[in-house]
Amino acid sequence: MDTIQKDFVSRLEERGITINERQLDQFENYYKVLVEWNEKMNLTGITERDQVYMKHFYDSVSLAFYVDMEKVGSLADIGSGAGFPGIPLKICFPHLKLTIVDSLNKRINFLKHVAETLGLEQVELLHGRAEEVARKHGYRDGFDLVTARAVARMAVLNEFCLPFVKVGGQFAAMKGSNPTEEIDEAARSLKELRGSLSQVHSFSLPVEESDRHIVVIDKKGPTPTKYPRKAGTAAKTPLV
Repeated sequence: MDTIQKDFVSRLEERGITINERQLDQFENYYKVLVEWNEKMNLTGITERDQVYMKHFYDSVSLAFYVDMEKVGSLADIGSGAGFPGIPLKICFPHLKLTIVDSLNKRINFLKHVAETLGLEQVELLHGRAEEVARKHGYRDGFDLVTARAVARMAVLNEFCLPFVKVGGQFAAMKGSNPTEEIDEAARSLKELRGSLSQVHSFSLPVEESDRHIVVIDKKGPTPTKYPRKAGTAAKTPLV
């Protein structure tokens, strides 16, 4: 174990998360595959090893600091890109039944290769638009926890993600900048989509100390039949 890995392991342990040698190997192999494929397709602008461990791996796992993953059976990661936060969470919590939805097929192919290389089981990788997949039986109102580590504003993310959450489950949006204004703006979308703001957690990433916020929303009732609206509508005309 080198310095970067030791630092990663100890910072997770500080937060009550312990990983073994196999899991650490999975993270290292994930890093190698990410950098290798990134030369052929644009997956991430962050490729320095220490930065990947902190800004992608640790940042992804940070969701588990605030949501008890041991109580989560099924996790859906919407618009996952290069697999964040879904894959790091799956590595740390192998019991999770993970579903990743992404609209770009080549990213799904990359994630299939990652899952195979890392020996991850119970991982479903779906190529499609969130608005379309969320209308399918088995996905709609189907997951204990849904997450998105995305740049879209809360009013848009709510419509993408809340339809996947089962009644009594949660949606956790992982944000960089302070989401207070976005949350105020998203009041209508929460009401329409049967969501209720639970908590907003704020912390700083170690070392570089950039701000992170996790917005946790409770799902109070089944998704009304008119949502999500057809692909592209939420982004163009958000529920505000």
